[in-house]
Amino acid sequence: MAFSKENRKGTISGIIFVAIFAAAATAIAQIAFVKSIGISPLVIGIVLGIFYANTLHNHIPSAWSTGITFSGKKILRFAIVFYGFRITFQQIMDVGLSGFTVSLIMLSTTFILGTYLGIKIFKMDRDTSMLTASGASVCGAAAVLATEPVLKAEGHKTAVAVSMVVLFGTISMFLYPVLYTTIIEPATGFLHMTPEEFGIYVGGTIHEVAQVVAVPASVPGAPEVMANSAVIVKMTRVIMIAPMLIILGIYLSMQAKKSGATASGVTLVIPWFAVYFIGIAGFNSLHLVPQNIVDIINEIDTFLLTMAMTALGMGTIFSKFKGLGLAPLYTAGAMFVWLVIGGFIVTKFVTAIF
Repeated sequence: MAFSKENRKGTISGIIFVAIFAAAATAIAQIAFVKSIGISPLVIGIVLGIFYANTLHNHIPSAWSTGITFSGKKILRFAIVFYGFRITFQQIMDVGLSGFTVSLIMLSTTFILGTYLGIKIFKMDRDTSMLTASGASVCGAAAVLATEPVLKAEGHKTAVAVSMVVLFGTISMFLYPVLYTTIIEPATGFLHMTPEEFGIYVGGTIHEVAQVVAVPASVPGAPEVMANSAVIVKMTRVIMIAPMLIILGIYLSMQAKKSGATASGVTLVIPWFAVYFIGIAGFNSLHLVPQNIVDIINEIDTFLLTMAMTALGMGTIFSKFKGLGLAPLYTAGAMFVWLVIGGFIVTKFVTAIF
């Protein structure tokens, strides 16, 4: 046990050690240039963690490992639950049926496509395929973190998935404003979208929340409706992580039974932290907590998520990546093409109906 009498000191030391790295990641994320390109402290945290794992790992007391593991497992679940304070059901209602439908279609098709391509076509293992797919289909690094406990995946596989999110999410952040100003802008583009439609397209297809916020800000003269639609649709995708994880848990249990496991040996994997996440979002929808307090909670939650990401990075040794080759890149690249092209078609189709 992490906090048993013999492990307590090492666990606390390990948690403090991770927190120091997370604080450094948070500080780096506040640098103007880093902030301008939408790199979150979560991503910086895992980079710092990986650096530690492959350089200084052997110079830290082994007793601290329980604290590092605690940060990557228990603190992670706690942080995902309180991620619900970023969402209200009213936001989802505001975007309407079109935004909800685009979110649902893009999430489900991207996850299924990424999992299928990863396992069947590019011969990756199940966990890496699903983690990579969850990052692209829902909300980037936070979705990868949320999916990891359901799969019980190894930390280095999480790091692979996050790296793909960072790569293609960053490309998206620079690509979408160019697409809008050259071929989508209503007055000049031959594939024109209204600002609201483009916002739905951005929110329904780009990986990270920070990247979604950055895209409308990068479009010259973008109306407020574009940014509002993008963020609300994105947060709709975020809240869908809970039902997705529950369905994934049921699927994993069914697969275990099919593989020949005895009924007594198979337990239904229900990610209760995802259920609590919905509960927190529902509570937040009542607006019982003052907004300034909610903002503080979200800042603390971001720091806890950064700690979890840093801890996962600390378990990532480069030698564990052997054998994966370019498969994660191919899988994530294929999902990226679907998000950009397929997402455009889906958005145009859905908005035409609703």
